[in-house]
Amino acid sequence: MAGMCEGRVCIITGAGRGIGREYALMLAEQGAKVVVNDLGGARDGTSADTGPAQEVVDEIKGMGGEAIANTDDISDFEAAGRLIQSAVDAFGGLDVVVNNAGILRDRMLTNMTEAEWDAVIKVHLKGTFAPSHHAAAYWRERAKAGETNDARLINTTSVSGIYGNPGQTNYGAAKMGIAGFTIIASLELQRYGVTVNAVAPAALTRLTEDLGMGQASDEMKEMMSPRWIAPIVTWLASTQSAGVTGRVFEASGGVLAVAESWHRGPSATPVDDPTKIDAIARDLLAKARPNADMNGQDRES
Repeated sequence: MAGMCEGRVCIITGAGRGIGREYALMLAEQGAKVVVNDLGGARDGTSADTGPAQEVVDEIKGMGGEAIANTDDISDFEAAGRLIQSAVDAFGGLDVVVNNAGILRDRMLTNMTEAEWDAVIKVHLKGTFAPSHHAAAYWRERAKAGETNDARLINTTSVSGIYGNPGQTNYGAAKMGIAGFTIIASLELQRYGVTVNAVAPAALTRLTEDLGMGQASDEMKEMMSPRWIAPIVTWLASTQSAGVTGRVFEASGGVLAVAESWHRGPSATPVDDPTKIDAIARDLLAKARPNADMNGQDRES
């Protein structure tokens, strides 16, 4: 029986390990032709290794699927263009890009270095923009030529970005930026037959192993397995998700949810006298919901 992604050409960045590997394997199981992109770097983005991407390709081929390895740096604009072209050259087209690659360089704001900020912003934000740009240009040219697209951009945000987590101003800012990027890109690319959504995953991987998760119970480790996130991404990559765009999904072994975007809260009539603002602002704040905690619930004051 044909899989739900039968024949669809999918690129997954950062697919050599962890969550990205699970995406690649499940998409292949569902009939997709997969480009496994992974620079093979350490969790902080240093070094490179061609092994992880090829190992996933070998797994996919071992189960009868089609896949190629790619080790281009997705935060390099020209290299991201080569990545998109590699899918077209190998499989004759492109249907899905899953922007998953990421690194961590956690530090409290007062101690964070410029290099730690720049590295995380580059990999996450530019590493989402660059492949998306080249893929979108490919789909736009197809649309202009009269071809029909049923294409997908699937980005990776985080509860650290959309809700906030101390020690991750660089990572959280990038991930909040990706959520905003997703909403805006969905508005721009709909005319070309492209949907754009994001997933905020929570899983125990090498990126989270030293954040307290390494000591988790066996039950918690099972709940935090990356395999729980792959189904929503596989569905988003499929033709079944047509028409779903501009949304952010939370996904883990504990929750599958839609994260609702910013909405205007309580409002008041503007004044031009700063001495009147205190009473007005405090009244607005008393009526407003608190910011969410990492579980997406009202943060306790």
